[in-house]
Formats: sequence, structure tokens, C-alpha cells
Amino acid sequence: MKYGSGPARPAIVMVAALGRNRAIGARNGLPWRLRTDLRRYRDVTMGKPMVMGRKTFDSIGKALPGRETIVVTRDPQFAAVGVLVARDPEMALALAADRARAMGADEIVIAGGGEIYAGLMGRADILRLTEVELTPDADAFFPVIDQSVWRETARETHLAGPGDEAPFAFVEYRRSGLRPPTANKRVKAAPRAALTA
Repeated sequence: MKYGSGPARPAIVMVAALGRNRAIGARNGLPWRLRTDLRRYRDVTMGKPMVMGRKTFDSIGKALPGRETIVVTRDPQFAAVGVLVARDPEMALALAADRARAMGADEIVIAGGGEIYAGLMGRADILRLTEVELTPDADAFFPVIDQSVWRETARETHLAGPGDEAPFAFVEYRRSGLRPPTANKRVKAAPRAALTA
């Protein structure tokens, strides 16, 4: 089973929150508290299939309502209520594409963790990131964003609100040559140097 190509296929979108040092996780959890980002995460993933690794699923603890959860694992014994299982990333993408069509979704969400992001970075069309103004200790990291491949198309900066540990920005990158939607927001700042190469 292989993920298809062509204009009809759903876009592959990586959704992640990362620190200045590209940190995304520590001890199988988030290295910060950002209530605003959790609300945004729900909004940008709702109604879509989500591909994630076993550790990411374990950190969440259950299938998220209103979404299809596809877990990539080589463990033949793994099973969880409401979860579809793929033995490798290619199988996960093909399964997610089928589920996206059934759900009427035009995007597949890649939800982590570090190994899944690294393995599928070359297949992604869009990076929908939360850049957090922290440099935490971490053991999981987002891949380097290559500016020759990715261009920033939107940035929305926020001060820390109630339940937020730090300021942050919602940032979208698109693969060069992929046109942004007509209503996309104007870029307000250049990509942070620490996140790019």
C-alpha cells in the first residue's frame, strides 16, 4: 500500500510546537504549558486523520475525538480503542489518505514525534508550527527547516495569555512552489535563524 500522488491527494501537514532549540518533547511529554496552543491544536486537527508514533500516542493516552488516529508501530501486539495501526510510515500515509477521503478532509496531519517528523519531512507539503519563546531541556526535536526548501507564508505572534508559560508565534511554512491560499496572512517577520539552516 503506497501513498498516492497528483492534485487529488490530501496535503501532508506537520503540526508541532517547538522551542528556540527545536525542542518538542521531554520525558515523553511537552516541555511547557501553553493552553492557547492546545486550543489551536484542536482547531487545526479536527476532522482530519492524524499520523503519530507509538510514544506520541502513549503521551496522549487515547484517540482524540473528532479525528482519526493512526499509530505507526512495529509492535504486532499493539492495539488501542479507536486507533488504526500502521507498521511503517508509508502504510500510515496510504491509510490516512483513504480516511481523509472518507472524512472529506483535504489534509493529513503528521503529529509526531521526532522520528516521525524526521522520516516524513521530505514528504510534507506544509509545516503548521507554534514557535515557543523558550529553550527547554529536551530529548525530542523537530527537524531543521531548510530555507532552500521551505518559505514562511504566515506568522501570528502572541504574548503569553492565561495558562501560557511563554510568548509564542503561530507560523506556517510551505514547500517552495506550493502556492498559499488567497486569504493567507501577510508575513510579519523572517523565519527565526535558530530554526533554519
